[in-house]
Amino acid sequence: MEIDPRGPRFGAVITVVVLAAALITQSGWLLAAQAVVFAIGAAAGLRYAPYGLVYRYLIRPRLGPPAHTEAEAPPRFAQGVGAVFALAGVAGFAVGSALAGTVFAALALVAAFLNAAFDFCLGCQVYLFIKRAPAARLASGQGPDQEV
Repeated sequence: MEIDPRGPRFGAVITVVVLAAALITQSGWLLAAQAVVFAIGAAAGLRYAPYGLVYRYLIRPRLGPPAHTEAEAPPRFAQGVGAVFALAGVAGFAVGSALAGTVFAALALVAAFLNAAFDFCLGCQVYLFIKRAPAARLASGQGPDQEV
């Protein structure tokens, strides 16, 4: 599935605002809501994630077609990573560790900010690294059963 690359960046802008608000207010509930948004994007796909729907129906019609499309898998993986960090933050707040909640929410915020401000998707880069690692290992002549 190919997607408009402007959609995930739009979602990242909203995510930055939500995560910043969660950090400022120290709200585990707001962080949990963002975790649900991440989880929907990872499980159902970016087209069906709440921010993706806003982009698809309200923003994209005003922009016209994208100059290019990109694979959905890397940003979808990034949504899953975001969900893990957000859920870890929610768990931190839930057990009374504001420090853990803040740290995990801040890490998710940094990743979202990189995407929103610089069009650099950290989770996408991790996905591509993971996908390339076995191919690079095989190309170097090492089989899957050989030690490095």
